[in-house]
Amino acid sequence: MDKLDLAKADIAYYGALRKPQVIDCEPLWYVSITGKGDPDGETFARATEALYTVSYGVKGIYKAELKDFTVAKLEGLWWVLGDITQALKVPREEWHWKLLIRMPAFVTEQKVAEARAAAMRKKKELKIIASVEFERLHEGRCVQMLHVGPYATEPETLDEMDRFMEANHLKKSGLHHEIYLSDPRKVDTSKLRTILRYPVEVVEGGLLR
Repeated sequence: MDKLDLAKADIAYYGALRKPQVIDCEPLWYVSITGKGDPDGETFARATEALYTVSYGVKGIYKAELKDFTVAKLEGLWWVLGDITQALKVPREEWHWKLLIRMPAFVTEQKVAEARAAAMRKKKELKIIASVEFERLHEGRCVQMLHVGPYATEPETLDEMDRFMEANHLKKSGLHHEIYLSDPRKVDTSKLRTILRYPVEVVEGGLLR
C-alpha cells in the first residue's frame, strides 16, 4: 500500500528557498485549533496535543481503508490585536495563534468528526479536543522564505522578506504563517528549519517583476 507524503508530493508548498520567492497556494484543507498565549505555555502544549491526536485519528481511519498518509508538518498562523508590526513588542501571553496540520484532498469533514469524537472518548481529560476544526484555507499569492536557526532570529529573515516585497511592489494581505519542518525536541536550535510565509497582493499601481 502506497503512503501519501505531502512534503514529498507538494514541493512548491514545502520546498522554500533561503531567499524570498513568490508562490501561489491553492485552496487546501487542514485540521486546526485556535488559541491565545505563550507558545511555551500549557494552553499551547495541550492544543498541539489535541491537534495531533485528531490528525493521527484521521490517518488511522483512512489507513484502514487502504488510503494511508503521513501526518503533515505542524503549521501556525500568528497575530496580535492592533498593529501587527508590533507583534514582537507585545507580551507573548497576548499572542494569538491558529495551529494547523494539512490534510490530503480526499479527507472529508465527516471522517474528521469521527476522529475527533473517538479522540474525545479516548482522552476525556483533554477537553480541548472538542475545539479542533476542519477548515479550508486559501492564501493565494504568497511570499515565502526558509529560515534556518532559532525562532528568536526570525526577524532577520522577515526583514529580508519585507525588502523583497517592497522591491516587487507587494504588500501583506494575510496572517504571518509558519511551517515547522524541524522538531525542536530533536534538532539543535541552530539547525531548525522553518518556512515563513505571508499572503500578499500587488500595491495599487505596482507590477510584480
